[in-house]
Order: sequence, then structure tokens, then C-alpha cells
Amino acid sequence: MLKDSAQYVKGVGPQRFKILNRLGINTVGDLLYHFPRRYEDRRKFVPITKIEVGTYATVKGEILKTGLRRSKRGLSVFQIAIGDDSGIIEAVWFNQPFMKRYFKIGQEIILYGKVERYRQLQMNAPEFEFISRSESFLHMGRIVPVYPLTQNVNQRYLRTIIDRALQKYDSYLSDVLPGGLREKLNLLPMNLALRYIHYPQDFAQRDSAYQRLVFEEFFLLQMVLALHRRRRKEIELGIAHRAEGELVTRFLQSLPFELTAGQKKVIGEIEDDMRSKRAMNRLLQGDVGSGKTIVAAYALVINAQSGFQGAFMAPTEILAEQHYFLLSKLLMPLGVSVGMLISSMNQRSKAQVLEDIKSGALDIVVGTHALIEQAIEFTKLGLVVIDEQHKFGIQQRSLLRKKGFNPDCLVMTATPIPRTLAMTVYGDLDISTIREMPKGREPISTFAIRENDIKSAYAFVREEVKKGRQAYIVYPVIRKAKLAELKAATEMHERLKKDEFSLFNVGLIHGQMRSDEKEKVMREFKDKKIDVLVSTTVIEVGIDIANASVMVIEHAERFGLSQLHQLRGRIGRGPHPSYCILVTEPQTDKAKLRLEAMLSSQNGFELAQQDLDIRGPGKFFGPAQHGESELKIGNIARDMELMELARREAFGLVQCDPHLKASQNYALKRILSEKYGSAKINLLSA
Repeated sequence: MLKDSAQYVKGVGPQRFKILNRLGINTVGDLLYHFPRRYEDRRKFVPITKIEVGTYATVKGEILKTGLRRSKRGLSVFQIAIGDDSGIIEAVWFNQPFMKRYFKIGQEIILYGKVERYRQLQMNAPEFEFISRSESFLHMGRIVPVYPLTQNVNQRYLRTIIDRALQKYDSYLSDVLPGGLREKLNLLPMNLALRYIHYPQDFAQRDSAYQRLVFEEFFLLQMVLALHRRRRKEIELGIAHRAEGELVTRFLQSLPFELTAGQKKVIGEIEDDMRSKRAMNRLLQGDVGSGKTIVAAYALVINAQSGFQGAFMAPTEILAEQHYFLLSKLLMPLGVSVGMLISSMNQRSKAQVLEDIKSGALDIVVGTHALIEQAIEFTKLGLVVIDEQHKFGIQQRSLLRKKGFNPDCLVMTATPIPRTLAMTVYGDLDISTIREMPKGREPISTFAIRENDIKSAYAFVREEVKKGRQAYIVYPVIRKAKLAELKAATEMHERLKKDEFSLFNVGLIHGQMRSDEKEKVMREFKDKKIDVLVSTTVIEVGIDIANASVMVIEHAERFGLSQLHQLRGRIGRGPHPSYCILVTEPQTDKAKLRLEAMLSSQNGFELAQQDLDIRGPGKFFGPAQHGESELKIGNIARDMELMELARREAFGLVQCDPHLKASQNYALKRILSEKYGSAKINLLSA
């Protein structure tokens, strides 16, 4: 019944149903799970004279005056004056003259917004709701839910239809949590949890409902991970590699540097996995420049020594090329053959590589998404390495592994994963972490300037280049849009090489260039034929230029915190002092928090946690990772204790009943099949 169309809830109908679709509401279940974003306590309103400036407040009063005027800058300003028995507050809307149609003197109204004081108390663009003389119990005299809206849908309407749906479908709100588990944790039954999350009588009820709903979301997600991990570890046989041998010894002896303690620890964990008959599924996380690629090379050497082929997949061609050149330099002198497969290769070269993969002539092939094309056949694929895993979805990881018979899998990321996210998106993987940086890497001095100081940044870059150093100047877009005020890489490249850096060689690289063009630019930059490289975020991952000592990031407020940290990691890789200059005009609180974090820390793990706190999990990873998008109410940063509890209970249940055959787990098995069956992960076949 919860899958019934929301169109048939009283008060919806065909036209309003189409509008509700914009909120993601298609079924009755979607309507019931359209949760409030906050609540207003309308049991008692604060008198206007008692509210505090700088705080958010809810006030109730009568419209005493309305007016529309022009500001000195020519903006239209619509304002109303609201009064109660204690005083008056104004509400103001800029450049919205149509607002005057909605307000009439004498109407009773509720306002919610941040209180400021200018000539008198004022709210700028507050939320508002009119009060009818005969108020229903849903909207007044109680704790009232406030929902995410879309055009032509207001709060009163949503409250009304959600209440009707709750009343009509209450008997169909069955529990999927096993009864014993719900009793053990003292959790509300589902029908009460949904009633209280929408219409709590007090905040204790709301908190109990929140805990119940969040736990179930996390529990279902962790059940998927627990079933997946059990199937892999206890059922799927993999390859037992030989970790000791002459090739491994020669590889270690050939390295021109000493491995860090973190690298040695992780190598030990990987060796144990690869010796096992169970397929390795390990995430290797480490900050930019921590030496993950050398660890991956070590795993590939073990794999080759055991007589198997290895596949190394990177998200971009330029990064795949860099890995190819590094692995070729390290391994080909040892007799390990390395090939490359990327989409931009000509057909003749690609055909030869495909033949070498199929015949087994290649020990290792490095590539992009091209590696998962149907035409590629490995002879004996024993190890899959995936770099910058957050750029891929779980489906692509699975497709590459299917090229062999349960090959070992090592995925790497230079975006350190906060523990809460690691327990969700990567909860089916074992996790290894490299925390320290290689010896000799100095901290990068990071500064923030405003746009009107950009000339000083250019002057600093010129001084660095005169010393023999090189520089990046990074822009958020490739070309300037008609109405956008953002500087763009292509236009600024033309300007900079004519003006500020006319005495130097200025290059350009961006994601829309052909692979051979990007390779040429990066080779010239590495060979010091280019002094200043104008770029977009195409340089975000992997490119290693030891002589680059300065980076200027324009419109830094347009980038996420982890992305800024990734970009900054492109410099500071040589013996020279390095400098990152953020050109930014932060307008929002989140942008200011990102800037403060970048200036105060260079620890990728700290910044990753802050990025999660600021932006939320939905934007942390980019492309959809199966799992986090399922969360409608839980916040994996805020609700960490509930996530850990859900994980313990889920993994414990799977250990006791791995096939979910017990009668009390039938509903749970059914909902898991319904929710996750489309992911093509055979979770319940164990």
C-alpha cells in the first residue's frame, strides 16, 4: 500500500501530484518519508520586544503596514510592519515587488527568520505563513513541522496531506526490524515513529522518533555491507599468491628511497591478504603524496611473481599515463611488462594491447574506464588496483573484477575518508591507512587574498619563476559563460601570457583537450619548458612536478575543501619552499569555514572530516556510491554513535543468521531485496 501513488491521497489529485513530483514525492511512502527540515515551537510565541538580535526567531502578529519603494541603488524594496501587544518588527524583501500581492493590512501572520537591528528590529526575507481565524490543530498551538518546499506548495498544504496519509495508512506501517532487536534497543514501532517525527507532542517524542528512523536507515545499509562481506570472505575463493621471492626482493632493492613506516605496515597487511585463499578487498587511503602508488606497485609485483596479470584503473587519461610511466620505470627493468589502454589511443595501438592482454604477454595494464569494456579479455587476472576510488561507482569496481575469477582488489584514495563514511560507502572493505608523509616534504605556506590584491599574487609568482621555480594558476571553469562573473582558464591564459607573464612561457591545460595535447603540455611543464601553467581541476589528482613551488587558486570559494586540499597537494613535492595563494571572496558561512580550515590545517584527515561536516555526505564523494544516497533522514557525520550501533547489530545478526532464514527476519530479507536488488550485487545468494 505504501507503493500506491500519492495522487490518490485526499487533497492531491493529478495536477498537484505533478508538483509534488518535484520534491521526489511519487508514492505514499515518499510522502510519509518527506521529513521536516526543522520545527517551530508554536506552543508559546516570544513577544517581539523579547527577541534577541542576531538569533533566529518565530514571531506572531498582525500586519500593520505594507510598502514598496526603491533603494538608492535602484533595487525594489518591499516591506511590511508586524505588530503584537509588545512591539513592532519589519520584514523586508529585496527585488521581489510581486510580494505585495500576498500581504494585506490586518492579516495575522507568523514570521521566521534572523533578527537584525537597523533603525528598528528587522527580518530579511523571512519565511512566513498566514493564520486563519479558525486554526486547525495541525498548524497552531503545538510543535509544527517545517518541510522542504517547491514552487506552488506551501507548508500548510504539506502538513495537511501528510497527516491524512498517516491516518489512512497507519495500519500498513509494518516493522522490518526484528521484534527482539527493537525491544532490546527500546525503539519505537514504525507507525509511532512516523507520527512523532511529523507531529510530536514534545521534543522528547521527536528525538525518540528520529532515533528509531535513523537507526533503521543505518541498519539496512549495514545489513547490505555485512551480507556482502560475509559472502566474499566466507564463500568466495580467491587466489593464494606467493608473497616472497626473487622478484619482490629485487623490486625492494631497486627503490631509490626507503619506505616509510606507514608504507611498510600497509604492505604487511596487503601481503597477508594476498597470501590468503580469500579474495582481497582492501581500501588504501593516504594523504596527497603519502606514497600509495609504490604500495600498489609492490602488490602488482607480488601478483606478477605468482604468474598473474594485474589491472590498474585510473579516473582520467592523464593520470593513467602518469601511472603507466612510473610503473614502466620501476618494473620493466625487472622484466615485468607494462602496457596502457586508454580511449584516445589509435585503433592499431589499442588492438595490439588487447591482443597482448588476451595472450598474457602483458603482466600489467594501466588504463581508464576502457579497461571495463566488454572486448577486453584477460588470461589470468589476479589483481585489480583502482586509483581515486571516489571517482568511480561500486558498479565499475565490480565490472573490472569480473574480468577474472575473484581477483584481489586494492582501491586507493587520496581523499582521506572520515571513519563514519568509511563505515558506509566502504563498509564492505578492509581499510589500510598511510598517515605520515615521506621524509623531506615541508609544509606548504597557505595564504588568502581578495581579488583586488591579485596583482601582488602575480608579482610573487614572477619572483618565484625568476628563481627557477614553476607555478600553477587554477580556475574553476574552462570558458567564460555569458552571464557568469567567474574568470575562466582559456580567457585568462590569453591575457596572462600577453600581460602579467609576458616574459615567461605560459601553458594551458584543461579537461576538454585531447589526451595527446594534455600529455604534451604536461611533458613540457615537467621538462621546464613551461614556467606558468594555467589549469582547471584536471590537475587535481596525480600529476607530480617537483619543481612547482607556487599555486594560485582563483575563485577558491567555488571549490570544496577536499578539492582545495587535493589541488594544493600538487605543489610542495620538491626541496623548495612552496606557497598556495587562495584568491577568494567568501560570501557564505560555509565558504568562510572552508577558507579557515585551509589556512589552519594541512592534515588531509582533519580536512576530510571538516569537509564532511560542512558539505554533508551527499557532496563529499561526487559520483553516486551505492549506499549513502539511500539516507533520507540520518546524517552519518552527526549520528556517528547510531551508525556504530547499527553496524554492530547488523554484523551480529548476519553472523547468527547468514541466510536470514529465521521467521523474525523474513520482513528484513524482503525489504533488503526490494531496496538493493537493483544494484546487481547478489547479496542474499549466500
